[in-house]
Amino acid sequence: QVQLVESGGGLVQAGGSLRLSCAASGSIFSINIMGWYRQAPGKQRELVAGMTTGGNTNYADSVKGRFTISRDNAKNTVYLQMNSLKPEDTAVYYCKLQTLGRDYWGQGTQVTVSS
Repeated sequence: QVQLVESGGGLVQAGGSLRLSCAASGSIFSINIMGWYRQAPGKQRELVAGMTTGGNTNYADSVKGRFTISRDNAKNTVYLQMNSLKPEDTAVYYCKLQTLGRDYWGQGTQVTVSS
């Protein structure tokens, strides 16, 4: 079993910053992809950023230049540094681990950006 625990969400004013963390535990294969998705009310869940164990990254166009994903492979932890936050970034942010053909999700953490 794999468990993902997210932390770091909260309420911030527009232009502010937040850092999300997601720690994975359990039987985790060394080669995997960890990433962040978000879902705003009434919208579909969308990819925010992803990162492989080898360090390759991809970002949604809407967050490029503002968000940075990083990970600590030894700790099976992925981070999302979010700067210059906008009200449209408001959503529940979910951590996802992809490995051996399976997807595992965290419980989600709320990020609210006030204008």
